[in-house]
Amino acid sequence: MTILVTGAAGFIGSNFVLDWLDQSTEEVVSLDLLTYAGNLENLSSLNQNPHHHFVKGNIGDRDLIFNLLKKHDIRAAIHFAAESHVDRSIHGPGDFIETNIVGTYNLLESVRSYWNDLDEPSKKTFRFLHVSTDEVYGSLNDKAPAFTEKHPYEPNSPYSASKAASDHLVRAWFHTYGLPVLTTNCSNNYGPYHFPEKLIPLCILNALKGKPLPIYGDGKQIRDWLYVKDHCSAIREVLKQGHIGEAYNVGGRNEKTNLEVVETLCAILDELKPKSDGKSFTDQITFVKDRPGHDRRYAIDASKLERDLGWRPQETFETGLRKTVIWYLENDTWVKHVVSREYQHWVQKQYS
Repeated sequence: MTILVTGAAGFIGSNFVLDWLDQSTEEVVSLDLLTYAGNLENLSSLNQNPHHHFVKGNIGDRDLIFNLLKKHDIRAAIHFAAESHVDRSIHGPGDFIETNIVGTYNLLESVRSYWNDLDEPSKKTFRFLHVSTDEVYGSLNDKAPAFTEKHPYEPNSPYSASKAASDHLVRAWFHTYGLPVLTTNCSNNYGPYHFPEKLIPLCILNALKGKPLPIYGDGKQIRDWLYVKDHCSAIREVLKQGHIGEAYNVGGRNEKTNLEVVETLCAILDELKPKSDGKSFTDQITFVKDRPGHDRRYAIDASKLERDLGWRPQETFETGLRKTVIWYLENDTWVKHVVSREYQHWVQKQYS
């Protein structure tokens, strides 16, 4: 048997594939369109692994998906593929509608056609796991309880609206057609292979280059931070023992303001890669104009996942962030290849 992973060359998808094959010999078919955030270098360590098969393709290509499912006797599909950067969704929402909504719809239809053709024992064991975000729940004030799975959807950006729509499609395909689905809604991920448009990798790289460390508004926006490998372990548990049709929140129990995140990052760099002039990297922190519709606080209540499936995060924010900084310091070649001319142009436009 084999699993299919969409968005497998992206940040979370590639970490999931690497961790899966580090712990299992079950075959993996990795699908990715290799847009700007999809990077085959993330999976380069698997080039000689006979249990890994990479396919370049679009989740919206129904024939491709159906044929892959049938050819490889897929017993589970884990759906990471998505446009995921809020700033990009503000400046160009069309790609988010096309990938996150239309793409997920087409993927669901391909999977449903395949699932309908399976024999009864295979139908019962098949799973479609949809990976989503806490941003679908909207924003919290400082004293509000954390998001549970019962919290109403209140998306505030084109990105989160498109992910909310995809969540609803997955739910509907379960209730209408009986497709055996699972959904996870995670908090902010960080760790190795993170594309450097997001806060933590952007600030690590800018710090090392002596560039400003841009923080939106007053820097007091709060996020719950989840080390990517903890997220991957949660997905494995949900896939293994989650109840069909259920959603599970995945969080790190690490609420931090954006300013706290960058200050902690700077302290680690001060220790591991001190500046020649003896000054702290915090001197490079720069506050920039806030983005439109910037949610103030996200917080995940992962009690259901912890109680029902026995999952717990293994990393604190400090231990996970230290591992992340060390990874970027030790993988300069990956960084140079990823930080393309297109990305540099985009950053310059956003923070000029």
